[in-house]
Amino acid sequence: MEKSESGQPIYRYNESQKKEFEIASGESSINEISDHIEKHIGKIDMVFHELVSDQVHIDVHWVKPTKEFPYHTLVTSGMSDKPMETPEGVTNCEYAELSICLPQEWKISEEDFKDEKNYWPIRLLKYLARFPHEYSTWLGYGHTIPNGNPAKPFAENTKLNTTILLPSVIFGDDFFTLKLKNKSINFYALIPLYQEEVSLKLKKGTEALFDGFDKFKVNDIVSVDRPNTAKRKKILGIF
Repeated sequence: MEKSESGQPIYRYNESQKKEFEIASGESSINEISDHIEKHIGKIDMVFHELVSDQVHIDVHWVKPTKEFPYHTLVTSGMSDKPMETPEGVTNCEYAELSICLPQEWKISEEDFKDEKNYWPIRLLKYLARFPHEYSTWLGYGHTIPNGNPAKPFAENTKLNTTILLPSVIFGDDFFTLKLKNKSINFYALIPLYQEEVSLKLKKGTEALFDGFDKFKVNDIVSVDRPNTAKRKKILGIF
């Protein structure tokens, strides 16, 4: 298996590996996931439903900004309807859902979503929630997924081009796992990265990002023009 410089496995996929379309039925754990979201984040104001779904039916739950959490929170349900195909030796990672947080000023409406600058986080959630089921693989802690090959920015107003999956910084440890009778679901936050941050992660591992994240206060809340935590500054004309 191909590995990065840090020793982490690298998985590559192409369209020939993608499963044929398989229509999905409703979600088996939507009520429990909804309760989990409302317990740890806040009241769900709206759910963005799919009309036709491939492999799994993905809904996106929207919690509007509150006094405690003053930003938009979007959380999937449906990804965990099927187990992911985890490697031998990897346990308690078969089921997952995803979340992303957006600043208060982010435009969220059907009309606003016609502009990719507003819609890409929703697109990203739905794409990644379906991805492991389409390609018979898995997503988990520290996995990075580029936006295309080669990676391109998510929208014209940002240079962020890759996503890393991490436990939520904002919502705490209790939000991370939802234990049900027949499975445990892990909730990963999507953190968009710059190319230089991806290179650092591949070279030195996921934890190498955390010092820069702490320094620049990078967390679940998307900032399209946040500082690049891995970019070296020019000092006296020398790099």
